[in-house]
Amino acid sequence: MLTTDQDLERFLDEHRESRLESYKELLRIPSISALPQHAADCRATAEWIAADLRTSGIEHIEVAETGGHPVVYGDWLHAEGAPTVIVYCHYDVQPVDPLDLWTSAPFEPAVVGDRILARGSGDDKGQLHMHLRATEALLATRGRLPVNLKFLFEGEEESGSVNLDRWLEAEQERLSADLVVISDTGFFEGNLPAITIALRGLMYAQIDVVGTDVDLHSGGYGGAVQNPANALAQIIAALKGPDGRIRIPGFYDDVVALTDEERAAVAALPFDEDAYLARLGLPALVGEAGYSTLERRGVRPTLDVNGMWSGFQGDGAKTIIPAHAHAKVSCRLVSNQDHARIFEQFRAYVEEIAPPGVTTTVRDLHGGKPSHTPSDHPATQAAARALAATFGQEPVYIREGGSIPVCASFEEILGLPVVLLGFVPPNQNAHAPNEWMSLTNYELGIRAVVRMWDELASLDPADVRVPG
Repeated sequence: MLTTDQDLERFLDEHRESRLESYKELLRIPSISALPQHAADCRATAEWIAADLRTSGIEHIEVAETGGHPVVYGDWLHAEGAPTVIVYCHYDVQPVDPLDLWTSAPFEPAVVGDRILARGSGDDKGQLHMHLRATEALLATRGRLPVNLKFLFEGEEESGSVNLDRWLEAEQERLSADLVVISDTGFFEGNLPAITIALRGLMYAQIDVVGTDVDLHSGGYGGAVQNPANALAQIIAALKGPDGRIRIPGFYDDVVALTDEERAAVAALPFDEDAYLARLGLPALVGEAGYSTLERRGVRPTLDVNGMWSGFQGDGAKTIIPAHAHAKVSCRLVSNQDHARIFEQFRAYVEEIAPPGVTTTVRDLHGGKPSHTPSDHPATQAAARALAATFGQEPVYIREGGSIPVCASFEEILGLPVVLLGFVPPNQNAHAPNEWMSLTNYELGIRAVVRMWDELASLDPADVRVPG
């Protein structure tokens, strides 16, 4: 016989302090997947998670090799007749630069009021930790889970998930399920509970402009040779027009426009543009003409320079023509846009507009596909009921501008619908200094995960398995 929710709540209350210490312990491991010097830290994080799952009572635990950072797998499959859910989070984190802008050490968690500050506190270790603690509480108080769970925690999401698709292909039989729940998204403006029903895809590339083998004296060679930094600036300036439209030929060919009903739903979201602008501290918002701010940041494709470097950058003056210049450029993509095709269009256009006198090359670094699960899907509605029951208000449905390439991988490789059940505040400084997580969201998020499994347990697995 199942214990009552009061028993589970009592367990969570009694373990609040130890739960926070466990959270901090996980955050202290600098699992930066993009930096090779942190490979051992990524593996240590995977082993930490595996040990935690084992202690809670999860079975068949494996720190599985991928060719890069390992994935952590574990399952509990004793809920006969109930849906089987893959729970996905990632344990790797972004680099911490610029370090001087942090108010506390990025890997020494600091609690300030209702916030816990640390790299990964929200994206995504905090949300992973919610699933660990929800599982622990359920097994400790009920002795079983309402649904069958297969945990899949990745270590390369922040560096492109370059090995995950291959691993998913090889493990399709073990990963047989009805649904995937991903906790790597957040709430809407004002910290309103939200369910993300669509994510943009990603094309990420690097432009390399090379002149001579070494820097040249600008007095002796200026006016006679092409300056790679100037050439790169010319290329970058030609990628977008003053109306915000991307000039790459064919870029918009596959974009699926929102219906009038979908645009109305976006417009109806409780978004205070003035408050949004004030929080950013900017003089104005800009973007593609003819679209609202919410549409530009969530449902339209984009092109942005993510970094540029060339020449002398120290104090004082050094009069040179740099030998080379570089830029990293990303495009956020929407439904039906393919990152491989967009990269080829991008490469061809850059090569076409590149000025003479230098060698310009374009490299494809990584990419991911867009994802969409309708708001009326039975599993999406189960998530909505879980959020409403724990946070006290109905969630809004949003389309996020970020990318989680694994969403499309689960849909295409495993044929499974995906529900994005995330809990981070919208202004939590993801990927930036002073990343933070609301401890209220964290605590209620644990309870929402429990409620989600209870809601799904009442559904027929065949209904849950319906593609998005």
